[in-house]
Amino acid sequence: MAKPVIWTVDDDPDVLRAVERDLRRQYGNRYRVMAADSGAGALESVKQLKLRNDPVALFLVDQRMPRMSGVEFLEAALEFYPDAKRALLTAYADTDAAIRAINSVKIDHYLMKPWDPPEERLYGVVDDLLDDWQAGFRPPFEGIRIVGHRWSPHFNQMRDFLARNSIPYQLLDAETDETARQLMESSATDSKHLPLVVFLDGTHLQDPTSAAVAEKLGLKTKAELPFYDLVIVGGGPAGLAAAVYGAADGLGTLLIEREAPGGQAGRSSRIENYLGFPTGLSGFDLARRAVSQARRFGVEILAPQEVTGVRVDGPSRFVTLGNGTEIGCRALLIATGIAFRKVDVPGVEELNGAGVYYYAPMTEALSYKNEDVYIVGGANSAGQAAMYFSKYARSVTMLVRGDSLSANMSQYLEDQIAATKNIAVRLNTSVLEVKGTGRCETITLMNNKTCARETVSASALLFYVGAIPYTDWLAGVVERDAQGYIYSGGHFLKGGKRPSGWTADRDPFMLETSVPGIFVAGDVRHASAKGVTSGVGEGAMAVKLIHQYLSTV
Repeated sequence: MAKPVIWTVDDDPDVLRAVERDLRRQYGNRYRVMAADSGAGALESVKQLKLRNDPVALFLVDQRMPRMSGVEFLEAALEFYPDAKRALLTAYADTDAAIRAINSVKIDHYLMKPWDPPEERLYGVVDDLLDDWQAGFRPPFEGIRIVGHRWSPHFNQMRDFLARNSIPYQLLDAETDETARQLMESSATDSKHLPLVVFLDGTHLQDPTSAAVAEKLGLKTKAELPFYDLVIVGGGPAGLAAAVYGAADGLGTLLIEREAPGGQAGRSSRIENYLGFPTGLSGFDLARRAVSQARRFGVEILAPQEVTGVRVDGPSRFVTLGNGTEIGCRALLIATGIAFRKVDVPGVEELNGAGVYYYAPMTEALSYKNEDVYIVGGANSAGQAAMYFSKYARSVTMLVRGDSLSANMSQYLEDQIAATKNIAVRLNTSVLEVKGTGRCETITLMNNKTCARETVSASALLFYVGAIPYTDWLAGVVERDAQGYIYSGGHFLKGGKRPSGWTADRDPFMLETSVPGIFVAGDVRHASAKGVTSGVGEGAMAVKLIHQYLSTV
């Protein structure tokens, strides 16, 4: 495959030579740097690149050019390379135009002239843009192939597992794809043993577990050491934040995640109110960035791996893994987040994974192109899913039990939904039944005020109806509320008294559980402010409190 292209366009010859020189010096071994002194000339070359199917990673374009401005060039070039990253070179007087371009052509960044020294003002920005582009880039396929049936729950679970762990894969439909039939024949696999997972070296696994695929791929599921300063259970926003800050502060840190880093937030199609990202980012991108940052500081990450129990032995805390091994630590942080709440609706469990989903992964959206999708729920997660699926589905209908979206949804998201033509909102509506032969085909709805019923055709039914904490494995170890959320800090102090069994000669720290040295952060904590941003904040705060704890033992 040809090297991906970095395009730079500027009508000032001196500036063009300088930026071309700086880009080639830093990226020439991995990318092809191309330059043009006008938008029109560059556009003609872009068209030739498209004919040759050469990838373009980044456009770095001067804003103030005669005949065709930088924004005008990007508007035209992005018709050919819509996934390329885009940045403007601007003078101080052009910053207003650059800011407007964030909305008009969705530029990813703008750089002020001059950018010297490039090590401080250019390369960091370009590195980030190229990393983002590489994360979404799909070259001619070389990777894992999965053969299965579209409506198989296990087939879809395997796809979600690989996607969330950033592992390239190709899906092959066993019923319609000739290559799939050939792979099944070569591996002596019948339809009862699908999905079939075929690896680069030609080996294969029939109907495998995620753990088996992870082991084959070399994903890390076994710890390198028997003992750590800090063990974090849960790889969502809170756990990842704690891992970054803990390792950055010098703590030997191990993070254990039972599915894939990112947690439920990793399935969010768009987070638009996260500080520092004016155009928003997906939960997958947030998780990817956090994992890269954590590993750069030396965090050890086990995923997929499950923690099944905890025990306390003097100043040490030990977690038991799903494979029976134990890992010790000086301090333990629980950041397991929350799991989806199941609904008691006839037909849902039978068709779960076959058109019916709880917190559907983003990978499912493409499967419902030009089809009708129904989403149950009225909070932000449901709204984000509606916006994402609306890019592919013919229609998206939100089913909301209450009288409005405003009670549980951010205003910006409600406004976006109202402005999206193929999204409809049905208030005061509940789902009574789901039917279909091997897949979701129809759903029966009821108006909660009039009790009128209606059966409609539906290709997919997605539930975003709340969640429950994942804490059963902590029963009898730390105190939890009636729903299973973990108590912490001041929630124990009743009449100034410390929790029963408390062994330390001090009050619990703010995020400390009923066992000294075991902390909790994020959505799993009792009375926490649920959400990505609060989870990140609590994860960072927990590390500060853990340092205080370690100084006392």
